[in-house]
Amino acid sequence: MKVIALLLVLAYAGIASSSEVSKEVQTPYTEQKVVFDFYLDHPEKINSALFWIRSLINPLMDEPYGLAPEFLDIKVVLHGTEIVTVARKNYGKYRDAVERMRYYASLGVEFKVCGLAASDYDYATDAFHEFVDVVPSAITELAHWQLQGYALITPTVVEKRLSIEEIR
Repeated sequence: MKVIALLLVLAYAGIASSSEVSKEVQTPYTEQKVVFDFYLDHPEKINSALFWIRSLINPLMDEPYGLAPEFLDIKVVLHGTEIVTVARKNYGKYRDAVERMRYYASLGVEFKVCGLAASDYDYATDAFHEFVDVVPSAITELAHWQLQGYALITPTVVEKRLSIEEIR
C-alpha cells in the first residue's frame, strides 16, 4: 500500500512538473531607500560590487516601473580596501570603476567613505573625487541610514571559479 501511494505521489509530481512552468511577475515596486555597505577584501572587487547598484537601478528605471532617478534614494558606504579606488591619485588604475560611480552619482547615488578607514590609509578628506563625501565612521553611517528606514544591502563578491556553461 505504501509503495502504491509513493508511486502515485511520484507520478503526480512528474505530471505537475511537466505541465507547469514558471511565470514572470511584476512586483509593484515603488520608491526605494537603500544603503549599500561596501567592505571588500580586494579593490578590484569594486567592479562586481557596482553591479549590485546597477541591478537595483536598471529594472526600476526601465518599464514597466519607469521610476525617475529622484525616486531612488541610494547611499553607498565604502570602508574596505575599495576606498583606494576613489582616491584621486589612483584614477588611472581604477578609471572604469570611477567613471561608473561618477555616472551613478549623476543619477543621485551618494558615495560616502569612512573617515576612520581613510585615516588608516593616510588619506585626507581632499584625496577623494568630487562625488565622494567623507563621513566620520562607516558603522555609525550605516546605523544612521537604517534608522531612517533605508534597506541595507551588503554585496557579497566572490571569486567565480566556474563558468556558467560549466555548471549549467
